[in-house]
Amino acid sequence: MTNNKKGLTALSPLLFFLAIYLATSIISGDFYSIPISVAFMLSSIYAVGIHSIERGLKKSVNLFSRGASAPNIMLMLWIFILAGAFANAAKTIGAVDATVNLMLSVLPDNLVLPGLFLATCFISLSIGTSVGTIVALVPIAAGLAQSTDTSVALMTAVVVGGAFFGDNLSFISDTTIAATSTQGCSMKDKFKVNFFITLPAAVIVLTIYTFLGADLHPATSTHGTNIIKVIPYLAVLATAIAGMNVMGVLVIGVALTGLIGILCGDVNLFGWFHAMGDGIMSMGELIIVTMLAGGMFEIVRAKGGIEFIIEKISARIHGKRGAETVIGFLVAAIDICTANNTVAIISVGNIARRISEQYGIDKRKAASMLDTCSCCMQGIIPYGAQMLMASGLAKVNPIDIMPYLYYPFALILCVAGAVAFRLPRRYSLP
Repeated sequence: MTNNKKGLTALSPLLFFLAIYLATSIISGDFYSIPISVAFMLSSIYAVGIHSIERGLKKSVNLFSRGASAPNIMLMLWIFILAGAFANAAKTIGAVDATVNLMLSVLPDNLVLPGLFLATCFISLSIGTSVGTIVALVPIAAGLAQSTDTSVALMTAVVVGGAFFGDNLSFISDTTIAATSTQGCSMKDKFKVNFFITLPAAVIVLTIYTFLGADLHPATSTHGTNIIKVIPYLAVLATAIAGMNVMGVLVIGVALTGLIGILCGDVNLFGWFHAMGDGIMSMGELIIVTMLAGGMFEIVRAKGGIEFIIEKISARIHGKRGAETVIGFLVAAIDICTANNTVAIISVGNIARRISEQYGIDKRKAASMLDTCSCCMQGIIPYGAQMLMASGLAKVNPIDIMPYLYYPFALILCVAGAVAFRLPRRYSLP
């Protein structure tokens, strides 16, 4: 068992980051007072420093570097690079404006917000990846915000919420696969439990968006939409829904922006290259933050921080409600430490299964709690891949998006209700 002093020392890099980033921002009254990249840099230096006391500087740096260059981190960086190239190239050739005008011409003014949320839910449910959905739709959402004179942060939050709705329910989502495999239940059964918990949250949010969007009026004309320029986004959505890997999807999207842009006379070959280059460079801070976070969290893991959290939380179980609450808190806490909901589910999966067996929790409910609670937390933390990607593409601070994340907050309330009132009854044994 990890003692308190050792456990708190292991978690101290994360606490150091929170103190620097959140406390400084709150005290100054300005969340732009310290860049998130600087907060992670200082926290990473601290993490390497405390680890080097025991293991030496060289081993500590090597451990940090291993975390920063882990396969899942490098895959994420590839996605960021391709997403940046695609987003800026699409914007340069006019694809964003064309897609925005098309959506505005199809949707009534007062249904732009709920329409965007429903479209995001459907797409994320179909492709099973919140990151892929955010890459495809956030630029469109940002364009819609400008055309309707609405907050960019609000529109971006609509996409983030819908992306996690689908990520949580999709049969092909990594989180679904991880949750069902660790708990030993079928995806279909886990979907049924999830649906009962998430549907009320989606209905609540749709109602909110309907009221918020009741007075929206486009600030620009929607006439003269060039349908050809919408093709890159349609291709991205179609190939993603077909199940293609997100990197392949983005490569196709990038290629189509060049082909269509050159044929339509919006860019020449070198203009297309520059557009992609500028898009890649715009992802610079996002890439740096991702690598710094990966290295820092690897040190937290190696020093026993995750095991410490699991031990402390699981020791306070009382009854079935307590067991379900602990499973939810465990996966949420580990997600805060790893900023990866799939990794959090895998990390907590075995102990969650032991808890559910010991306290008679239906394994389908346990799988649903793992998936749903990890998505709740991942959809809120400002340094998660999804929030960083969304903020980077929309060019807003992730902190600005957080107040508008109605879906993750509504989902937290629905999860709390499901635990408190033992819902859904069929999957919550007395």
